[in-house]
Amino acid sequence: MRAALARRADAMFARAMALNLENIEGALQAVPSGGRLIDLGCDDGARTLRFAAAARCNEVHGVELAGASADAARGRGISVKEADLNEALPFDDASFDVVVSNQVLEHLPDTDVFVSEVVRILRPGGVAAVSTENLASWHNVAALVLGWQPFSLGNVTSRRAGLGNPLAVHRGEEPGEASWQHERVFSYRGLRELFEAHGLAIRDVLGAGYYPLPATAGRLEPRHAAFLTVVGSRLESPG
Repeated sequence: MRAALARRADAMFARAMALNLENIEGALQAVPSGGRLIDLGCDDGARTLRFAAAARCNEVHGVELAGASADAARGRGISVKEADLNEALPFDDASFDVVVSNQVLEHLPDTDVFVSEVVRILRPGGVAAVSTENLASWHNVAALVLGWQPFSLGNVTSRRAGLGNPLAVHRGEEPGEASWQHERVFSYRGLRELFEAHGLAIRDVLGAGYYPLPATAGRLEPRHAAFLTVVGSRLESPG
């Protein structure tokens, strides 16, 4: 029974993530072509190239802490800096036309530094698109009602995967590296206000995934979607 539920959960997650990536790409298509893009937490660069193609950017940069992933991204032609996203980034103010980050924010203990750096390195008129999980998604709400750990906060210890949630996708597996643990997960309003507090003018907050309904329902009602993407512009100097 649990195995069948896990397979269904995996399929719903995959569809929600695919739609989430489409949301990011759609937001980036509004960017004027020929600019500079940076992907914060670019991993091996595969998705970075998708984002760059959507934005029609001529220069593609990334930041990645894991050396092997950074090397893989470089192999794809991406200029990568190995840096900690909890610290100031090695780039000048207003360096990029596009700043994108997917499924990274929830892993960072210092979200203030990260968001302030997103705004700082973004050029006036440029676009930032940052995607993360939604604490207020219906599957997280249901878990809390049952007295369980939210699905988005089941990987918070190196001792046990899927802590406090018997239906967590990775429950029973070996816990991942500490860098894969979730530190902070925001709701729709919390995510929006976080970026507004750092001076980003919000254009939209997009949703994807709506367990157990079809993933497209998250686009219609993002407040309880599985994934959120905040899209905004830097109109003035931050601070």
